[in-house]
Parts: sequence; C-alpha cells; structure tokens
Amino acid sequence: MAKSKSLVAIAALFLACVTGHAAAQTYPNRAITIIAPFPAGGLVDVLARAVGEEISKALGQPVIVENKPGAGGNLGAELVAKAAPDGYTLLMTSPGIQAINQFLYKTMPFDPDAAFVPISLVADMPMLVLVHPKTNIKTLKELIAAAKDNPGKLNFGSAGVGTTGHLGQALLVHVADIKIAHVPYRGAAPAVNDLIAGHIDGVVDNPPIVMAHIKSGAVTPLAVAAKERLSVLPDLPTSVEAGLPDWQASSWFGLMAPAGTPSDIVKRLQAETAKAVRQPSMQRFVTESGIKLVGNSSDEFAKLIRDERKKWGDIIKSANIQAN
Repeated sequence: MAKSKSLVAIAALFLACVTGHAAAQTYPNRAITIIAPFPAGGLVDVLARAVGEEISKALGQPVIVENKPGAGGNLGAELVAKAAPDGYTLLMTSPGIQAINQFLYKTMPFDPDAAFVPISLVADMPMLVLVHPKTNIKTLKELIAAAKDNPGKLNFGSAGVGTTGHLGQALLVHVADIKIAHVPYRGAAPAVNDLIAGHIDGVVDNPPIVMAHIKSGAVTPLAVAAKERLSVLPDLPTSVEAGLPDWQASSWFGLMAPAGTPSDIVKRLQAETAKAVRQPSMQRFVTESGIKLVGNSSDEFAKLIRDERKKWGDIIKSANIQAN
C-alpha cells in the first residue's frame, strides 16, 4: 500500500512537471495582467505601464495594467498572491509589500515570503535628505551637528507613518544617533509643499518628488542615501562621502509572480524585463527622475528583498513604529 502511494506521488509530480513545461512552451497565448497596487498616475503605475509595453512587444501579447490600490499595497498584492500561477497575473511590487507591511500590520492577508516568486528588480530609487534654505544647513554633517545641539527641535515631514520616506528618516536618526521630530502627512506632496513653505525643516524622500524644487532652489539637498552619486545630481555627495556609510535607503520596484509559477515562465519574464529596462523608452526615467533601472536576476532580486526585510524590520521594531 505504501509503495502504491509513493508511485502515485511520483506520477503526480511528474505530471506537474510535464504540465508546467508544456505551459511554458506555449506561453504566452493570451493577455498578461500586471497589478499595480497603488493609484493610477503614480510611479508604480507609470513604471508598470512602461515595462508592460516593452514586454508586450517582445512576447506578442497585450500586457494590461490594472490599478488596485489600498492597504499600503496589500490589496493588490493579495489578488496576485491568490491568482493562478501561470504567468498571466503579475505584480509590480514595492518595499512596503515585500519588506515593511508585515512589521507594521498585526495581520497580513498573505505571507510575503511564500506567496510570490521574484522575477526581476525593475528600478531602484535612492532617497535624498533635504532641508529648507532657512535652516542654513548645507551638508549632512551640519544637519547631524544641528540635531545633536538641539535634540528634537528640527522637524521632518513624511508621506505618512511607515512609508519609505518615514523609514529612511528613522534609519538616518538611528545610524546618526540624533533626535528629529517626525511630522506625518497624508502623502508626499503635502509634506513637500510644507517644506517649500518653511513650515517644516526637512524631508527624506525620493528624487522624482523633489527634483523640480531642487533645481529651483526652493529646497537644499544634503546627500543621497547610496554608495553612488545620482547622474541627475552629480554634485550631490553620497552618504558614504558625507561620513554616514550605514545610511543606505531607497524605494525600489520589481515584478513578482504568484508562487508556483513554472520556472521556465519566470526565466522568460526575467529575460524580457532585463531587455525592457534597456530600451530608449525607459531611459526617460533616468534622465528626468534620477531612477536607476536595473533588470537583475530573480536570485539577486530575492536577496535584495531578504536584506530589506532585515533592515526595515529592525528599524520598525527599534523605533516602535506602528501603522495608524
């Protein structure tokens, strides 16, 4: 009896492998959907559409982007986690979904570690620390000195509790051993507007949000939280150059598929994503927004997610950050 059960299990495994291989051989034969778990018009949505357009050209099938915002990206991610693992429903993911929300929310509608398989990191966006000119702070060292001289006096805004900007700020506070008052807003735009108006002293945020205001002189950038300088801000020092090498923080976006998606399909999507980010149509994100296009391997993307989970999990716990 035990032997017959073993034979059945082996046969089932063989059939699954054959079926998965056959599916990969004919993939794709219909439209692919990319779920963008944030509102239309945002960077996640725009990147998903740009990458999807290039993948569509390469695979000869439509790629449709559907916006499913809500719960910090969890709503749209849950739809992908529960979708058939056949390569026809993908997720344009973010740090919140893969490395942050699980530490902020008491319950999650899916296990971010087990629900998805990484395809490729599409883009990486190092954070900047910026202040209002009225502070007379010109460098990261001056910011740290000012914060140490007057603990808690400087106030920094963010797009909200638990956002990447808030956590980038919390990481800065942690590694520099300083105290800065956090002022959460409902989105990045109102925080930046208040910074420009001088109602708050600074923000930690991504280049696209603040690039125009940097160029106009309305805000003063101090450093980029990365090991390499940004091509759009070549004179802005890195955190390493500014003497704070442990301050490394970015927002990033990549494609994921439901767990169980055949490896042949994942490999094909990874290859097409890597090609897509090298196309001229994608280069505007670099020249206009300071985004680094990547297109790495599935394994490299998986390692990034593991590293980010450790970093942000530790910061959220040590700073006792909780979702509203």
